[in-house]
Parts: sequence; C-alpha cells; structure tokens
Amino acid sequence: MSDGVLETERPAEPMGDAELIGTAKAVLEANWLGHATSPSRGLYPHQWSWDAACIAMGYASWNQGRAETELRSLFAGQWLNGLLPHIVFTDGARYFPGPEFWQTERSPDAPESPKTSGIVQPPIHATSALQVYRLASDRARASLFLEELLPKLAAWHAYLYRERARSDGGLVEIWHPWESGMDNSPLWDAALERVSFDAGLLPEYARVDVDIAEANERPSDGEYDRYVYLVSMCRELAYEPSRIAQATPFALQPVLFNSLLVQSNRDLAEIARIVGADPAPFEAWADSTASALDDLWDEEHAVYVDFDVKAGERVAVQTAAGLSPLFARVPASARAESMVAQLAGSRVAVGDSGWAVASLSPADPGFQPLRYWRGPVWPILNWVLQRGLDRYGYPSLAAELRSTLVELARSSGFYEHYSPVTGRGQGGEQFAWTAALVLDSLHENGASPGSTSTSRADH
Repeated sequence: MSDGVLETERPAEPMGDAELIGTAKAVLEANWLGHATSPSRGLYPHQWSWDAACIAMGYASWNQGRAETELRSLFAGQWLNGLLPHIVFTDGARYFPGPEFWQTERSPDAPESPKTSGIVQPPIHATSALQVYRLASDRARASLFLEELLPKLAAWHAYLYRERARSDGGLVEIWHPWESGMDNSPLWDAALERVSFDAGLLPEYARVDVDIAEANERPSDGEYDRYVYLVSMCRELAYEPSRIAQATPFALQPVLFNSLLVQSNRDLAEIARIVGADPAPFEAWADSTASALDDLWDEEHAVYVDFDVKAGERVAVQTAAGLSPLFARVPASARAESMVAQLAGSRVAVGDSGWAVASLSPADPGFQPLRYWRGPVWPILNWVLQRGLDRYGYPSLAAELRSTLVELARSSGFYEHYSPVTGRGQGGEQFAWTAALVLDSLHENGASPGSTSTSRADH
C-alpha cells in the first residue's frame, strides 16, 4: 500500500517502446516455423505470401538472416510459370483448405514440394526485398541476396503481366477474393453474386477458422461457399490461366493490388540498378500500370475505384483501399490533395489511440465494425496510407498514423485487426504481420529494434 492506494489497484503502466519492441519480437518468434513465419499459429498455421513480405520487413531492422530466410522460403514455392502462391504449406498443420483440397499437382507448373495453394496475393515482395537490403547490417551479403532474388521477382511480375493483364502492361486482375488480401470486402459483393452453382455439387468441406476465431468476425458461410467454389473451378481447370480467365465469373482489377504492383516495379527497378541489371523493363511496367490506374479515378469521392472486368464497369463501392495509389506516387499533386482532404470517408477516431482509416467507411450502410474487411481497422491499409502520406509531403499526418498503429498494439496487443470504435483487438491473436509493421513503424519513428547476428540463415 502506498499513499492510501493498494498497489494492485494501480492502473498498469503502458509499455514503453523497448518493452513493445521486445513483445513484437516475441510474437514473431512464437510464430516461427523453423523455415518461415506463420501469421498466427492457430488461425493461419502456414506461410502466407503478402504476410511474409511484411514480416520480412519487420525482421529487417534487427535480424537480417531471418528476413532473408522468410523471403527465400516463400519463393521456394514459386511455380515454373512465375506464379507466387498465396500459401506455402507446412506439413501437419490443421487448416482448410489444405493441400489435399487445392490439388495443385494437377498443374505441370506447380512444385512437387513444398505444397502450395494455386492462387496469388498482392505483389509487395520487391518492396520488401529492397527494405531488407536497405536495413541490412551486412550490405555485401544483402547485395548477393538481391542478385539471388531478382530473377524470381522478375518472373513473378512477368507472370502477372502475361497471364493476368488483358492488354500489354496496364492493370492486372484477380480471380478470387483471397487474391485481393481483402477476402470479404464489399468491393467483391456484386461479382460474387454472379457466382452461381448447384449447392449439391459443392465439394464437402469443414471450416476451421470459426473454431478458432469468433464467427461474427469472420466471412459468412455463404461467402465461404463461393470461395470454395472458385477454388474448385480453378482446380478442375488444372490451374491453366487462359482457361480460368475465360471461365471465371469473378475477375476484377483492384486498386490496392495494382498500386502495390506499381511500387514493387519501381523497387524492382532499384534492385536491378543495385546489382547492375537493366531497370528499364520494370520502370516501363510501373509507368504503364500507374497510367492505367489513373483511369479509375472517381472525382466525386476523391478516391480510386476498382474495375469489374466481367461486368465491364467500375465497382460502385469506395473503401480506404482506394487511397493506396498514394503509396505508389500515382496521382498528380492536386488529386492527392483531394484524396487527403477526404480520406475516402474512412477516417475514424480509434478509442484513445488516435485516428486511422477503417476498411469500410462508417457512413456506408454495409459497415460492420466486427466483420473482417467490412469495417475493422487493418494495420496493412494504414501502413500503406502512412507511406503514401509521407511521399506526398504530409509528414504530420503520416506521423499521426504511425503513432496510431503503434498505440493500438501498445494498448490492445498484436491482433489481426482492431475495432474502429474502441480500438479493441479482433481476429487472430499474436499476429505476426502486425508485430512486423509495428517494428517497421517504430524504426521509422527512430526507435531501434536492435540487431542480432546475421551469420545463421534461420536466426
């Protein structure tokens, strides 16, 4: 007892930066599989593609070897045609759909080992690789790492432009909501309504996610049926891109996916310069896709909107993902000023942590603060926006957003996403890419995560 107050009654002191850094590192360590990092050992027990890219950036400032291993492990699952799969499976982990459902052995391009899924995720990998190089303690080793990864990154981007673009350069498309990284976003609702099938012919399956996370924070059963149908369609077509492009009822050109591709092309050009290769092809891809993105500008809402390829029209939903061209320096300064002024209507005050953008505007009639990509605050969207704000000369706003990401983790823990009202953590717990993005944000703020030896590739 002190000053008349029991010690047990004192509010817990918030973690300082050093303790927060230590906790973030512990989250990454807890999710380490021995060769790669799972997003969350219970909910997502394998390696996911864009998670791995973010996780490598989180390792980069303090563990060069682990950062390099993370990306090497992911690219070990790359297909012969350049496809970088959205999941690289770890043996024995309980998850649906697992490798026995994907049956990627039907494609001659799929690797025999490791087992993978047959679809992709947003291309942020060149951005990640360049960050690993820039933060490396052993720059000579990092240069060799870039030389090793360059042809794999080039093949990945070439796959997207060869198989996923309906014209030279320009915008690439996705064939499954999972490829967007924003699984149940209302951006896909109209397209998913076109996905019709005989329920009796749908392959039997049992969801695992709702046994681990709260069902009201996950996609609905109806949405999952459509996800499963689209996987089974790709499987029946032996993952042949030309056949899928013709048959799929779901084909969209997402702003977020293409914005990340623009920046990854620019970063791939920089990687080429570092290792003495020709940057011109990657710069041309970046310019082409950036120009095509500008055609998706929505003047009324000051945001970029997705394009539904099958419907031949723009998607009539605006989300914070439409701000992502700022990350890739796509819009002219006047257009960027309009975007920042409105922030897609998605800006929210998050408890006591500051402000952030929600995955869907609270003013949208479909807003659901608990439901996955239909309202919660996601660290990745805010990290992308923060980088864009910095690039367009809004350092104060960028710093505020970085602070919010850090404070959410400090006050609520490292969760998959957060309540846009209270800041409470939601979805998967002990979430690796949240820990990684917080480490990256703290590094941007000048806090040093420290370093470890780079002599061992798995540490």
